[in-house]
Amino acid sequence: MSVEHVAVQRADFDQVMVPNYAPAGFIPVRGAGSRVWDQAGRELVDFSGGIAVNVLGHCHPALVGALTEQANNLWHVSNVFTNEPTLRLAKKLVDATFAERVFFCNSGAEANEAAFKLARRVAHDQYGPEKYEIIAALNSFHGRTLFTVSVGGQPKYSDGFGPKITGISHVPYNDLDALKAAVTDKTCAVVLEPIQGEGGVLPGQLEYLQGARKLCDEHNALLVFDEVQSGMGRSGHLFAYMHYGVTPDILSSAKSIGGGFPRVGIS
Repeated sequence: MSVEHVAVQRADFDQVMVPNYAPAGFIPVRGAGSRVWDQAGRELVDFSGGIAVNVLGHCHPALVGALTEQANNLWHVSNVFTNEPTLRLAKKLVDATFAERVFFCNSGAEANEAAFKLARRVAHDQYGPEKYEIIAALNSFHGRTLFTVSVGGQPKYSDGFGPKITGISHVPYNDLDALKAAVTDKTCAVVLEPIQGEGGVLPGQLEYLQGARKLCDEHNALLVFDEVQSGMGRSGHLFAYMHYGVTPDILSSAKSIGGGFPRVGIS
């Protein structure tokens, strides 16, 4: 049965959508590989890739086939049940990484929110309520929830919403001396992108990431790597931490892990 769609244009965005984003002046309606076509039929090369999401390109046959097969079998059962695809993916991630367990959610922001909450909860349970401080890098980006914009080192995302979550400080990226000066016995986690994304696609220096690992070990803090942008093969390895031989305690992944379908996790 065909569905009749109401005609819409780019101008409708300005009338009915909250202007949180400023989308391009055209609407893509079809995609294949690295190309998209707009409403006027223009063929365009997509250099954005869904902002690190479409790692397989648009409408890759394998992804379309997997989604179609699952849609014809089962859509949603809530967390009252588990399901076979989730368990298969979790086992693959555990087998391919340092992780012992995996938690799935819906977005990179949720994955990072869960990672930060987990780090604070571990510190609370093992060392007491005074060990809750988080150190992150300036110009980092970890999501748009109140917790994640507070940990992200960009005031343009965190200012204007009232009091921020306390116990969070920021130091320059790749500055090991600044990180050493910031870490104390109250630090529960150091949060870093091994390749900083919005900050300018800046690879972490080996000595910096090794030093962060050592500082966390010395102060009983967790090292959290946000690989929402750098993960799932985009650096040449499955995850960027594998280039450095520096293993985090918690890793968040999103975006390209689902190829455009909401599926993200922390491990």
